[in-house]
Amino acid sequence: MSFRITGQPPAPFRPFYGMSDAEPGETVLLPNYMHRPEQTSCRSSYAIFVREGAEAQYDEINIIPAPLGVHFIALQAFDIGHDMIEAEIAEGTQLKSLIRQFFDRPETAYLHARYATHGRYAVRIDRVQEEQP
Repeated sequence: MSFRITGQPPAPFRPFYGMSDAEPGETVLLPNYMHRPEQTSCRSSYAIFVREGAEAQYDEINIIPAPLGVHFIALQAFDIGHDMIEAEIAEGTQLKSLIRQFFDRPETAYLHARYATHGRYAVRIDRVQEEQP
């Protein structure tokens, strides 16, 4: 089931709109997104807000999107078998160092970030392989 929300002020929903806030009157969709599709005990889906007409997903290296930097974030580390191996809640301003700390563990395959207050899924964070000269 999906929902459409139009005309709401962004403040109550600010952490859910994605990588930038939607403007009042702008339409956002509320689909249920399967962010952990693997058949494990951590299999999960959750509603996420998406701007109507969005054409690209966020794809940057070593840059924390603004909404993540200003909220408490629950960061979870997963191994290659999709088992959670570590989790911690941090202020968004501390997120970059926590990401580095989790990726310092060689068994960490990827991370998931959730907005800690409401538990909504935010982003998947993948390890970037360094290019060899």
